[in-house]
Amino acid sequence: MRYTSTLLSVWLCLSLSACQKSGTSTPTPTPAPTPNPPAPVKPLITLPPGWKQNTTLTSTFPSNIQAYVFDSLFEGKQTRAFCFAYESSNTTISFKPTLSATARTPAEFLQQEPGTVYACINGGFFGGNQSYSLVRHAGTTLAPNIKLLSRPLGHYYPTRAAFGVSATGAPSVGWVYHIGAGNDPIYRYPAPAPNDVNRSPLPAPDANFPTGGAPWDVSSAIGGSPMLVYAGQVRVTDTAELIDVNNNSARPRSAIGYTPEGIILLVAVQGDNFVPGYAGLSLPETARLMRTLGCSHAMNLDGGGSTSLRIGGVATVRPSASGVERAVTSVVMITRK
Repeated sequence: MRYTSTLLSVWLCLSLSACQKSGTSTPTPTPAPTPNPPAPVKPLITLPPGWKQNTTLTSTFPSNIQAYVFDSLFEGKQTRAFCFAYESSNTTISFKPTLSATARTPAEFLQQEPGTVYACINGGFFGGNQSYSLVRHAGTTLAPNIKLLSRPLGHYYPTRAAFGVSATGAPSVGWVYHIGAGNDPIYRYPAPAPNDVNRSPLPAPDANFPTGGAPWDVSSAIGGSPMLVYAGQVRVTDTAELIDVNNNSARPRSAIGYTPEGIILLVAVQGDNFVPGYAGLSLPETARLMRTLGCSHAMNLDGGGSTSLRIGGVATVRPSASGVERAVTSVVMITRK
């Protein structure tokens, strides 16, 4: 009996082993590999503390077109900002200010633009369907910077900031005025006319006033106001440019600038608590932010609810409490030629 019992035990063990090895068991599936984000390349600029390269937004772009994001404390204030950067010397990239006869959202501008658009940022100031800021593309001035302002003490002729690129893509900024009855020629000055709404108006700008003016040789340009950084120094000339629009309050901000190496930067700052906790920046703070990014020159664009920056068609900052972009009259698109 003991011998029979032992044989029975061996038979049961072999049977169970054979069942476990049969084809009726379900193998454990091999998990699919998790796709890795694109490997970062060397940043085009020296990134200040808190800024990080975002390769997801630019995964299909050439390596000399990059995006960065900031989500940390800036001067003690919780701040979220996005930056789009590209080499101005790249002849395959086009700086394209665009004007619409009727206000449209940046998304709508993109929908009607053929070809590849790397980035789109809102343009300068406007009212209704009229642009108050310069829009110039491929040698044609589509809209001038506003030439005349009526204030209690009389009529003023503001020399306001503008950002432009030459036919080769080289960037420049200055305080500009459209001399004569039309939109051309555009004169650029090394300093704004020293206007002040609390003082009597100054003469209309011309070839001799303000001093140092000369025709501005740019192919494409966008106006804004005020200047933020000039010749490496923070220089917010809002009083002289006769622009006072929530300048010292925390708001969403849009700005454009360039480094001494010719890297052009488009920057948008989250604000108005459209995302809880992000109030935005004042104009002096925005100027200092642009300076930390290495800008030797930078200019303010329309801000507040107009602020919008799309990179590869993807919205970055939240443009309103509802998430819907404001319709604007002008944008700057960075496109592939």
